[in-house]
Amino acid sequence: MSLSRQFAAFVHGLRYEDLPPAVVDRAKGVILQALCSALLARDMPATHEALALVSEEEAGGGGAATVLCSGARFTKAGAAFVNAEMIFAGGKWDTFRMLTHPGVAIMPPALAAAEATGCDGKTFITAIAAAYEVLERMASEFIPTLMSRGFHAGPVFGIFGGAVAAAKIHGLSEEQINGAIAQCVNLAAGNLEGARAGGASLREGGAVRNALLAVALARFGKPSGDSTLEGDAGFYHSYLGNNLGLLRYSYIGENRTDLSIITKNLGEDWMFLETLYRVYSTAGYNIAHVDVTAALCRESGLSYADIDRIEAVVNWFETEYPSPAFPSRGGEPVVGSTQYFSAYGAVTGGYPLVRGAGPGPGESDPPEVLDLMKRVKIIPMVRRTLFGPRVTVFAKDGRVFTKEGTGREFIWDFETHAKRMAPIAEGVATGKAGYDALVELCRGLNAKAGAGPALIRATLGV
Repeated sequence: MSLSRQFAAFVHGLRYEDLPPAVVDRAKGVILQALCSALLARDMPATHEALALVSEEEAGGGGAATVLCSGARFTKAGAAFVNAEMIFAGGKWDTFRMLTHPGVAIMPPALAAAEATGCDGKTFITAIAAAYEVLERMASEFIPTLMSRGFHAGPVFGIFGGAVAAAKIHGLSEEQINGAIAQCVNLAAGNLEGARAGGASLREGGAVRNALLAVALARFGKPSGDSTLEGDAGFYHSYLGNNLGLLRYSYIGENRTDLSIITKNLGEDWMFLETLYRVYSTAGYNIAHVDVTAALCRESGLSYADIDRIEAVVNWFETEYPSPAFPSRGGEPVVGSTQYFSAYGAVTGGYPLVRGAGPGPGESDPPEVLDLMKRVKIIPMVRRTLFGPRVTVFAKDGRVFTKEGTGREFIWDFETHAKRMAPIAEGVATGKAGYDALVELCRGLNAKAGAGPALIRATLGV
């Protein structure tokens, strides 16, 4: 079978009972992560802008779906767009292979579909797991090459995840799911040049609208082909320049893969479990520097006054964001840089969850952080584990301490995730009681009827 047919068979046939416990646990975690991000972004300018845009665009239109945190009602596409923009603005994304953030693209269409169908929690969890698995398998080896061609992997691959989630919740047939995937090939988009030119690129917000259009076309019987992904003029040829598995770039230095591995052991080996949580509101390549450096200083009994300098060996792609073909980072130790977050971890033992990538209005940085970041050196290395820095602290008395990152520092179970995210309660309108209620809802979502409305209500504080 073609790739799209294999995915369609997997998604259509997947039952909640087929999901390993770790997959169910991770699905609950990514749901919590996305909704936490929305809660934090409730009053952010990007959220108000998206609400205003859709309110004007859909004036007089039907209210089929609800916006998180506000309760505004729009079309499914309109609500999904606002919800994606809100989750994105909150900065608490999940991350896969550095440059895709599946939850931003998957959760909004899933919520719209769940609200429309009244599906139960088991159906919702199953759809989320299926969507993550399809998105991440499609993207895994190909993200660096796609980015080098000027596309942004987040929305380009995200549309497939959003469509799969909505298609599964709507109960589409195997043929219709194949059709939805085929239409995603026609509708996938996302480019880097706008942001490079000083503007703003449309990211997952556009992908979720198109994902719902793809599902609608499939529901109404739009014909689809069998080779839209791997065909000679298909998705991989168009977006990567070939359908032969040839790679311009890769995280580990390989220059070739095989398209057949995309669906190898589908439903048995879950790539979804590689998804990590970006709990700090900064680029994913920075998050491990906070925790690994903090842990090294704590374990070694080092304080700011003891440290002469810090070195961190990292995967070379982490120094070439968003792509070696279009690098946008200068590498200087400035607020928001990798050096800044490494110094923050060393000086304070962490980074505030309710803070952005730098000080907001009325906030300031510890002067020790601003000093130490000038003495942090980032060393790129090919074949280094992604998000797994090797941190070395050189003490003023001549001692040297090293800690190896694993790349899995931000992969954990639901209960750990709920505890790690708890500090956001101080920065959201629903407060601690609302956060605790949301955690309890996600924890027991598999036993919940009407999953979509329940999750939406939890962000409204009712």
